[in-house]
Amino acid sequence: MKIARLVLKIVALSLTAAAAVCAIVAYWDKLAELGDCAKNRIQRKACSAEYEDYEE
Repeated sequence: MKIARLVLKIVALSLTAAAAVCAIVAYWDKLAELGDCAKNRIQRKACSAEYEDYEE
């Protein structure tokens, strides 16, 4: 009985990992777009202090 539980836990873990990989592959373009947008915002915030004097 303990072996069956161990096998079922291993199967459940592998199915969960496969589902996570499939979700990442399915939404890769949206995740990349989100990361690119976040990177651009961080870069804009870092550079905005340099030009604050010229806005007036």
